[in-house]
Amino acid sequence: MNHKPRIGVFGGAFDPPHIAHVALAQHAIAQFGLQQLRIIPTGDAWHKDHALTASPHRLAMTRLAFEAMPQVQVDDREINRAGATYTYDTLLELKAEHPDDDLLLFIGADQANAFKTWHRWQDILKLATLVVAQRGGAAQWHNAVSPDVQRLDMPSLKVSATDIRAHYAQHAVAQPPFSNWLPASVQHYIEQHSLYRLNR
Repeated sequence: MNHKPRIGVFGGAFDPPHIAHVALAQHAIAQFGLQQLRIIPTGDAWHKDHALTASPHRLAMTRLAFEAMPQVQVDDREINRAGATYTYDTLLELKAEHPDDDLLLFIGADQANAFKTWHRWQDILKLATLVVAQRGGAAQWHNAVSPDVQRLDMPSLKVSATDIRAHYAQHAVAQPPFSNWLPASVQHYIEQHSLYRLNR
């Protein structure tokens, strides 16, 4: 039986990228046998309720966070796309570039709960297999979204980019536990560029 090559797609603000993002990538590659995992920092995130850090910084931090993973390719297409960026458009482009490969879209539980609000969400399911990162609790999305939803098993990591940004707003150098939530290269980048500081 011939299996098609699998390409994973994992998008997000990565503002900043942290150890839970890295863990998701590692588990996704291992569990689903991905030939490649595209990490895609979002451009103009229409659904975010706060202004994102400038895209060159988010792109640089994302490249640092995943630089030790050979299967990962950080993809800047959404950052370079003018106007609002939608997952559907990205998947359509990737499918055109890799027509013989299976696409798997990895999302978190919070994103899964809001999935039916996504632009052309039904069409997303035609382009890619949806995989929800399962961090504790029951997977209730199978019937709510699609019976074909897959589950990514990974440990529960209580890490929040929002909390990291709030911590850096008050501290020039990260203190535990926040310093443990970031890849060392990303922590160094944040502190070198004084990102998230209220008074820079």
